[in-house]
Amino acid sequence: MTAITIAIVDDHPLFREGVSRSLSEIDDFVVVGEGASADDAATLAASHRPDVLVLDVSMPGGGIDAIPEILARSPQTKVLMLTASEEVDPLIAALRRGAAGYVVKGIGSRGLAEAIRTVVGGSRYISPSMRAKVIETSLFVERTSLTARELEVIGLVAEGLSNKHIGRRLNLQEKTIKHHMTEILSKLGASNRTEAAIRWRQGT
Repeated sequence: MTAITIAIVDDHPLFREGVSRSLSEIDDFVVVGEGASADDAATLAASHRPDVLVLDVSMPGGGIDAIPEILARSPQTKVLMLTASEEVDPLIAALRRGAAGYVVKGIGSRGLAEAIRTVVGGSRYISPSMRAKVIETSLFVERTSLTARELEVIGLVAEGLSNKHIGRRLNLQEKTIKHHMTEILSKLGASNRTEAAIRWRQGT
């Protein structure tokens, strides 16, 4: 059985240590590092390239703002957000920046393990209580149908960047950005990038 490597970043030591201890007791889970800030998260991503980085939403430097840098340093890492709040806006912001999962604190070790296995398997995980709220806002389908990279691309398109400049920002070739745009247009049912950006902004 291949081990799943995990890094945990949370600025509350007792909580972080408890999560680390619980996950370490699972046979195929290996905790490779811990941190307390956005800078720590980026460093852990670069040095350990964990399969999953469990990231607190509210911590020094901002958990959500740290996501793009984490993915830039370790694209294969799945970012699983932890939060004490059930507000929808941070969830949407995290998904837009490329988070693979969003879990409300208070979840048991078994539930967290399930979330980790889900995102490692390539699917998105959102706590059931949060999932219901997202569906109620009619944002679930559009937001979660895009891959993490497509979410990054459409977010930059909405900022007015060209394919060339998006490629430079994400360190990707322009033809790769064009491929992502083709997928985005299809998934959002848009005929051009301007329409896609407008649809993206709706509901934000």
